[in-house]
Amino acid sequence: MNHNTPLSSDTSLPHTTPQAPPPGGRVLTTAQLRAQGVRPADALAAARPGGPWQQLLPGVFLLRPGPPTSDERLHAVLLYAGRPPLARVPRQGASGRTETGSPYGDAVLTGFAALALHGFSSAPPLLSLDRIDVLVPRTRRLRSVGFAGLVRTQTLPAPQWITGLPVAPAARALADAVADLDSHARSGESDGSGDCETVRRLLTEAVRSGSCEPAALVAELTRARLLGRPQVSGAVDALRAEGRLIAEDRLYRMVREYGLPDPLWNVDLRLPGGPHLGGVDAYWPDQAVALELDTGSAGRLPDGFDETADDWREHTRRREHLERLGITVVHVPPRRLREAMDEQAAVVRTALMASDEREPAAYVMVLPR
Repeated sequence: MNHNTPLSSDTSLPHTTPQAPPPGGRVLTTAQLRAQGVRPADALAAARPGGPWQQLLPGVFLLRPGPPTSDERLHAVLLYAGRPPLARVPRQGASGRTETGSPYGDAVLTGFAALALHGFSSAPPLLSLDRIDVLVPRTRRLRSVGFAGLVRTQTLPAPQWITGLPVAPAARALADAVADLDSHARSGESDGSGDCETVRRLLTEAVRSGSCEPAALVAELTRARLLGRPQVSGAVDALRAEGRLIAEDRLYRMVREYGLPDPLWNVDLRLPGGPHLGGVDAYWPDQAVALELDTGSAGRLPDGFDETADDWREHTRRREHLERLGITVVHVPPRRLREAMDEQAAVVRTALMASDEREPAAYVMVLPR
């Protein structure tokens, strides 16, 4: 839709017609109309049944008859929800600064609408959505109404701008979509029979497409307190397995494409006649270098998770034990393999080259796992 197309004149419209529509095109708020000389009473009169305009949401008008497009519905929800709050809330982001300057205030699209904008094929089409969810500050006093679903949050995520619209990151949008499914199941609106499959499809597509890492997804599901839900727990197990397969494939590709020596893949290390030292994803015995993918293998949680104290102590103890034996342990986060494979290859190469300068490592048995 061309958002800059001037409105055509129509003698049936209010006396003063807006001539330069903002980003929403023909979707304007009462305040925007008033700023262009249209009184609220005239806008309401034009939106009566059979009139040239229509009121999509309280205080939000579509300046033409006929069903709104998916684009117009999205703009209407953002304009309805994005009214300036009493107090601004912080956004998550690397800069730590509050985002400003959005024509939609603090409103950020989330849930299934956001997933559709992210290009998820497993998300319903925008026009089929009965409700469009939008994140707003916890202090916002507006209520959900019509096709606008307000989701209050203590901390807003920094939006990604897609086709000129503020959209929650894929991991957050997916968690909010799953929460919506869960609320319908708990309220009796759904029997939940199809929710497990829907969640599984969404999580799998998110990982396979590279939209987000498994750790980020599970962290968002944990934040939303959804991991214990039946339709989520099974899907998360499949997600972890899927994420590990993808990370292993990238690791194999890194070794091949960057000319690293071939390691022994997926092996257990053990002292002769002694204790089990743990499993590693790759091991170069001549250089005594072990590599571990931070995907939850060997009893650890994926990179970026909140591990329990026992998990962390065991992980630290095992790593320190290997290093005391002279074995260098390289940890590779799957996210870094995806975003900077060359850097990870350089880290491994440096560890292999440094082996000549170290004391010889203790002899360990290498067994398949």
